[in-house]
Amino acid sequence: MKIEKTFTDEEINRIVEMAWEDRTPFDAIEAQFGIPEKEVIKIMRRNMKESSFKMWRKRVQGRNTKHEKKSGDEVNRFKSKMQRSIALNKISKR
Repeated sequence: MKIEKTFTDEEINRIVEMAWEDRTPFDAIEAQFGIPEKEVIKIMRRNMKESSFKMWRKRVQGRNTKHEKKSGDEVNRFKSKMQRSIALNKISKR
C-alpha cells in the first residue's frame, strides 16, 4: 500500500511553479519535496487545465534540462538574486 504525501496549497503552487520552469530539473523538486517525477506529473495533471497540461508535457518530454543525468556537467545553472527570498525553498537556505 502506497502512502501519498499531502501538501498545502502553497507547496502545490511551488511544485507547479518549479515544474513549469524549463531550467528546474525534476531532481531538484524531488530533493526539496521528496516526490519523484511521476508524482510531479500527477500533481500537474490535477492542478492544471487539460490543454495547459498537454502543452507542458509536450514541452518537457525528454528535455535535457529537466533531467540532470541527461543535461551533463556543462550546463551552468542561473541563480536568481531573489532565490533566498522565495518561500519554501529549503535548498537555498542551507
